[in-house]
Amino acid sequence: MAGSLVVLTGASGGGKTALARAIKERYPDECDVLFFDSVGVPSPEEMKRWGDGHQPGVAWQRAMTLQWFDSLAAILRTGRSVLFEGQMRLAFIREALEASKITTARVVLVDCDKTNRAARLILNRRQSDLANEEMMRWADYLRAEALEADYEILDTANRPIGECVEHIHSYLISRN
Repeated sequence: MAGSLVVLTGASGGGKTALARAIKERYPDECDVLFFDSVGVPSPEEMKRWGDGHQPGVAWQRAMTLQWFDSLAAILRTGRSVLFEGQMRLAFIREALEASKITTARVVLVDCDKTNRAARLILNRRQSDLANEEMMRWADYLRAEALEADYEILDTANRPIGECVEHIHSYLISRN
């Protein structure tokens, strides 16, 4: 039996990494928790090399998403469940699911409002350089993409992390 796959995506500051880490800590033996950024993020110069039009790095993000999902498919075939976290366009996730022949997955956009996102980036993560209009537009873009594709949007703005953990964990223990 194949394991369950849950994919968390969203812009920086939405809460996806905190949620994934909390699940890894609370349920260490129940699933593999993997992070897109563990492959390393290229320098801005390298991203430009992979660039596509006005968005440097789009081709890199697509290529890495496809590569990751091939690896995820192999893990799922062993019967292990996987939580995969990263900033990926939903279109790339859909493409990667199809290419890797993963037929069941729960894709969740982890999101919050601009005020909470900015506070998390500035106060919690001490990355005030990310609390900018470009990041807010990226969050808006991903939210629109999720709505269009009818993917779940988990609003973490006023929801305790423990509640979010249990919500996502329920998907991991179900066999889609």
